[in-house]
Amino acid sequence: MAIQRIESVTYGVEDLPACVRFFENVGLEPIASATGGACFRTPTGQHVYLRPHDDPALPAATSPGSTIRELCWGVDNRAALDALARDLGADRNVSVDADGVVHSFDESGFGFALALARPVPVAVSPRTTNLMEQVGRRNAGAMTYGRARPLRLIHVALDILKEGRERAVGFYLERLGFRAIDQVLPMGCFMQCEGDIEHHNFLLCHRPDRIAMNHLAMEVRDADEVIEGGNYMHAQGWKESRRLGRHNLGSNIFRMFHAPCGGRIEYAADMDRMDRSFKPRVWAQTPPHNLWMVKFPGDTDTA
Repeated sequence: MAIQRIESVTYGVEDLPACVRFFENVGLEPIASATGGACFRTPTGQHVYLRPHDDPALPAATSPGSTIRELCWGVDNRAALDALARDLGADRNVSVDADGVVHSFDESGFGFALALARPVPVAVSPRTTNLMEQVGRRNAGAMTYGRARPLRLIHVALDILKEGRERAVGFYLERLGFRAIDQVLPMGCFMQCEGDIEHHNFLLCHRPDRIAMNHLAMEVRDADEVIEGGNYMHAQGWKESRRLGRHNLGSNIFRMFHAPCGGRIEYAADMDRMDRSFKPRVWAQTPPHNLWMVKFPGDTDTA
């Protein structure tokens, strides 16, 4: 195995104080940053970095304004990391920093990095539930979360140009060892890291006219935390992008919010896991986006 997970996401932002407040409200832990700007950490040891958009040390942006500047993938061992770096160096610029992190660019121009994965174990006890004679909670009521405290960064979605999409997707499948779980030919490709079983760690969405950040998804414990986290974000004044629902591909329960750092963030819970016995799917037509979504009279399917 090689790539295990998302290790970090770096944004170049125009309004640093607003972005800091946003991720504090999202529920990530702020920590000191050695590179300027700000840094947030998940309990599993992943990081979100916020740096001024004009920082010359950042990789070039693929779109104007605040946006993602580098997506770092965690690799399980040094030998695998070195082998990936050698292969990438055959046809693109590759640099290695003082910490041994490999930096380069993909076929769409997005900056990406490869670093040794440093996962932090986290013990999670699922909430107990009651259903007829299946009594998991007795003589006690359900407790409120109050707000979300995401456990980890579970996937990233990027918009890429529809023209040349086969090459853009093929780079991750053929060069970095990702596996296509659901290839939706008119829409995009849901991909899984070699060392993980999430339905997807990465999604490349085909767009006719833009290369941009789409969203960063963070896993929370359950539907209650998705709902309460979204309610807390509303109370702090952040605008919802896509209200509570359950996706079709991946099955994750979600709420999404516009992010001042670019794109959106998603609270996600109960996403599918696909191991090596799962047969990847190819869709000639785009399947329905949601299994369900909370709606009100007059809403469209994408409310």
